Amino acid sequence: MRKKGEHGIILLTAVFFLFFFGVSLNFFRLSQERKYVRTAADNSFVTIHAGDSSGTIFDRNFVPLTNAETHITAIAVPTETELKELQKFAADKAEVENLYVKGEPFAFECRKKGAESPGLTFFDIPERYNENTIAPHIIGYLSDDSGASGLEYAYDDLLRSGNVENSVTYSTDGHGHILIGGGKTVIRSIKQQTGVVTTLDSEIQAICEKAGRSINKGAIIVSDVKNGEILGMASFPQFDLRDISDDLTDRRSPMINRCLYSYSVGSIFKLVTACEGINEGYSEFMYNCSGDYTVANRTFGCHNREGHEIQNMRQAIANSCNPYFISLSQCLNIQQYRSLAYSMGFGREIHLCTGMISSAGVLPSVEELLIPAELANFSFGQGKLTATPLQINQMTCAIANGGELIMLRLIKGITVDGETVGNEKSALKSRVMTEETAAELRKMMISVIYDNENSKAAPSRIRAGAKTSTAQTGRFDENDEEYCHGWITGFFPSSSPKYAITVLAEDGGYGNDSAAPVFKQIVDLMMERK
Repeated sequence: MRKKGEHGIILLTAVFFLFFFGVSLNFFRLSQERKYVRTAADNSFVTIHAGDSSGTIFDRNFVPLTNAETHITAIAVPTETELKELQKFAADKAEVENLYVKGEPFAFECRKKGAESPGLTFFDIPERYNENTIAPHIIGYLSDDSGASGLEYAYDDLLRSGNVENSVTYSTDGHGHILIGGGKTVIRSIKQQTGVVTTLDSEIQAICEKAGRSINKGAIIVSDVKNGEILGMASFPQFDLRDISDDLTDRRSPMINRCLYSYSVGSIFKLVTACEGINEGYSEFMYNCSGDYTVANRTFGCHNREGHEIQNMRQAIANSCNPYFISLSQCLNIQQYRSLAYSMGFGREIHLCTGMISSAGVLPSVEELLIPAELANFSFGQGKLTATPLQINQMTCAIANGGELIMLRLIKGITVDGETVGNEKSALKSRVMTEETAAELRKMMISVIYDNENSKAAPSRIRAGAKTSTAQTGRFDENDEEYCHGWITGFFPSSSPKYAITVLAEDGGYGNDSAAPVFKQIVDLMMERK
């Protein structure tokens, strides 16, 4: 048996070891807590986002077509700002109160800006589209924050890659409380300064859209005849970029870009026939129109049933006499005639950018044109021949600028600062007629307006040249009346052309009634702008 003193020593030793173990355990716990707090204070943070900024689509003068307007967003820390102070700026005071009572940092929409503080930061956030956004068919629209059509699709990577969110970042302690003393990191995106620069002139684009309100379905194109740059390009009906749901079910198909679609051309093509006639030495060709012309047992009527009597080429263009051009076509070299049409852009696509490529239309083959009736139709722009508004405008540029065909273009280049253009390419040109031939065709187009007292295309303040069309479609309404496309294409000023304008009124009827007044309005509005 152990003595009583030995038991006391053993008990004391046990108590000592228990005490030491407890102190050690508590020290370990405290050291771990201190380590956790230090790690949290050093490395934990919270970021509050105010909104994204994407690249911008600009016009030729760096006027933004997207991101044209901004709204104000603020980020607030409730523990550092009073509710009443925040409600001075809030667009929705009740919403701010609901967010405020949660005690966590939040973003809210503002009516105006105020003085910033450690717990309050303001941002100008670009709005992609607004009610005044123009050129919807060119801009395109977004689907799931990615470009789905137009330039939004063609330049999706450029416009949305590397997006930087506008945000504020605060340090936090181990319990997630914001450490205002640690300062804040504010990121304000300048992504909107980068983007794609178009050839469009936003003022001319707006003029096209205003003048085109009278068109139920159709297209308008305005270009610079010297360099082929598209200044205005509008398709009708238009659609709302902010919400396309109703437009998807509209029977008029507003989502399609009619500038890129091909249609029956009609009398505008007589300019090509006249050009080939001049090339082959038939500039003095005369014809006595009696009201119709028969080819291979098929009779083609003139719109003037009484006939135009004897007329020269200039008169035939002004009177839009089908029999004259049928007769002229019988004298022409078919292969050269068809080659001229091809060189002037018929039967060829026009590439504006990725996903925005015009139809090539239909240009009959030489073999098809050897059929007399097909050649007759071809001479005045009917039959199988189809073309897009872009092709017609491009042809008009060639006539207006002295015989050089310049490929139309929509893109100038890209920008990284919203002030300068990089990667700009020069215009592609090819001569398709002599300057003398182009001058003769311009005179004929001027005669169309000023030698015809019924013309509705004459501008009010300046002279112009143009050619109208009423193109048959082979489709009929419930009253058995044929749908016809109304066209006009022309240039101004007449003495030294600078602009080419093409108007299509799909199913609009007579070109002089549906398209010519729109042409006149565009020229008048552009002159008012100057």
